Amino acid sequence: MTGPSDKHPLLSSLEDPADLRRLPVAKLPALAEELRQFLIQSVSTRGGHFAAGLGTAQLGENRRIVAVIGDGALTAGLAFEALNHAGSLPANLLVILNDNNMSISENVGALSNYFARALSGDVYAHLRQGGKKMLRQMPAVQELARRSEQHLKGMVLPGALFEEMGLNYIGPVDGHDIKALVRMLRNLRKLRGPQLLHVLTRKGKGYAPAEADPITWHGPGPFEPVSGRILKEKSTGPTYSQVFGQWLCDMAAADPRIIGITPAMREGSGLVEFSRRFPERYFDVAIAEQHAVTFAAGLASQGLKPVVAIYSTFLQRAYDQLIHDVALQNLPVVFALDRAGLVGSDGATHQGSYDLSFLRCIPNLVIMAPAEENECRQMLYTASTLNGPAIVRYPRGCGPGVPVAAQMTALPVGRAQIRREGGSGLALLAFGALLEAAHKIAERLDATLVNMRFVKPLDEDLVLALAARHRAIVSIEENAIAGGAGSAIGELLTAAGIQLPLLRLGIPDQFIEHGSRESNLAAAGLDAAGLSASIERWWALQSQELRRAAGGA
Repeated sequence: MTGPSDKHPLLSSLEDPADLRRLPVAKLPALAEELRQFLIQSVSTRGGHFAAGLGTAQLGENRRIVAVIGDGALTAGLAFEALNHAGSLPANLLVILNDNNMSISENVGALSNYFARALSGDVYAHLRQGGKKMLRQMPAVQELARRSEQHLKGMVLPGALFEEMGLNYIGPVDGHDIKALVRMLRNLRKLRGPQLLHVLTRKGKGYAPAEADPITWHGPGPFEPVSGRILKEKSTGPTYSQVFGQWLCDMAAADPRIIGITPAMREGSGLVEFSRRFPERYFDVAIAEQHAVTFAAGLASQGLKPVVAIYSTFLQRAYDQLIHDVALQNLPVVFALDRAGLVGSDGATHQGSYDLSFLRCIPNLVIMAPAEENECRQMLYTASTLNGPAIVRYPRGCGPGVPVAAQMTALPVGRAQIRREGGSGLALLAFGALLEAAHKIAERLDATLVNMRFVKPLDEDLVLALAARHRAIVSIEENAIAGGAGSAIGELLTAAGIQLPLLRLGIPDQFIEHGSRESNLAAAGLDAAGLSASIERWWALQSQELRRAAGGA
């Protein structure tokens, strides 16, 4: 049986960067291939981000301050803030721009077009070589030409932008020519001050299916390495993203004011069909979440109906714009908050663990959490009918398989729905997609079960009524416990002067690591087994306390 060291002998021999530096240059191509194979084997079993990693398998550091950024991420404001700062520093900094002409899907925007135009032909190379031949015969104008060359270079290559920011631009160079790249990096070690090396790579390099379709293979989930067949997750129906995409197309067909906006998440957010059917009303603003939100605010202020499709984790980047540009002005912007909760193979950075905690405190927001697919569609429609900002948060993947009705009906804002009346004195208040798991527990414990639907405004009348006729309450949510929906329940009970045992279940105060969605839920204690164990254990203790209190009385 072969182990990791047998399959990847060079990679397994590396313990730290010093080991890498001791490798002969001739062995680096083999190391890059081992790294690609390791990525293929790892991601094929666990899922994760893939194609971009293959393309950068040959990039590395060379004992100086090194930052690597992709051309897709370069559109973010933070990147330019850092470049602007770096250009003014005396530090020996090397910025490696990994340019594969791709973000998650195709790059968009003026900066991407600038790179594409500059690199689409041999204009600069032909002018430079032809000029050299001519100037050898005219020494008197050679010095003038040398100075003029920098201006010409700025006209046809993307370096001018970085040069003006104080970085010495080098490139573009072939990122897959390892020997040439190593020579370039060694030469750069001799230069002082901030440098930017423009490296051209191919997304998905070394794995034919990823090279042919880098969009699909950006984050494919588990797959069969030999055949390239992506293993689809078990499906009970459309994903929540697909429910959203169909709703948006239906709304756009009926209302010309509907606008779709995404910060580079067309495929993941379910906007492919909308982008094809309504291209004049589809805006991919690239990886620029702050701009996406403020852009939506501007459109809403002029009577349009913008819908921002954005992952929960990425809305964090636009928090200031959400407050000042949307909520403060009470503008009717709909936020379709995808990947709210635990996301599985999308990875730890994509966990949507915090949105309820950071959104609940913002005035004017309406926040909804659907328990199933049809409710998601109706909530999205409800959001579109409101005169202020509204957020519909839904998880990654499929729901329980509830059929989605074509008809759209607005839900009464701030009204929950009792799904089961129990007689045990225990009430379970479920926010969102964990309702199905809670239903089986409610039946077993003869507990009342409520689909809360709205996180804000909370159905205060119902919660207070439940508190009056129950002996304990459990809140269930796929969000951080701290500051989440359960906290809203506790705040309401405290404000009303009601002392009642309250168990708040949600994502614990820890980062949930990469894995499947099922393993993520289990790690957080939010799978069916974890919820059942927590609730039954706590309810047993509460029942004992209540019996003791009754006996003492």
